[in-house]
Amino acid sequence: MSTEEEKNKELAGRFLEAREKGNLAVVHEMMAPNNVIHARLLPDQEPGREGAIRAIAQLSAAVSNASVQFEDQVAAGDKVVTRFIVHATHDRGELMGVAPTGRQMTNVVIVILRISGGEIAEEWGMGTMGARLRRQHLEQEIRERERVEQELRVARRIQQASLPKEVLQLEG
Repeated sequence: MSTEEEKNKELAGRFLEAREKGNLAVVHEMMAPNNVIHARLLPDQEPGREGAIRAIAQLSAAVSNASVQFEDQVAAGDKVVTRFIVHATHDRGELMGVAPTGRQMTNVVIVILRISGGEIAEEWGMGTMGARLRRQHLEQEIRERERVEQELRVARRIQQASLPKEVLQLEG
């Protein structure tokens, strides 16, 4: 493996750790001005460098105690493929429509970074967090719908109990 590939691996590791821990200053410094992200960190993320930085800030605002565990890393030319696991506590804010649970989340991620001139130029990636959060959001919506339906049943019983048993006949 060339010295350049080793440098790229080290840069990719620093970048990914800074991103997952919400260190926006480091992320901002390491991303190329014309950085392209081919996959979104969050579903509503705007394309481009600034959209990615906003998504990283949003993630960081929702979780605490993020830790990154690198599993595999391979470099070839200007690309670095990294498989890693992120553990974080979802305790600060809403994330993808899911209210903070206080529970630890685990995200298994595979990312390909293209490095140019010592900066992150392009990114492709996939993680498991999005699917889990969508499932949690759906479960929260189901519970909320069930709660509303129960309240409507109670309200309907109260209304029916307050109605007269017979239709009143008015003279004239």
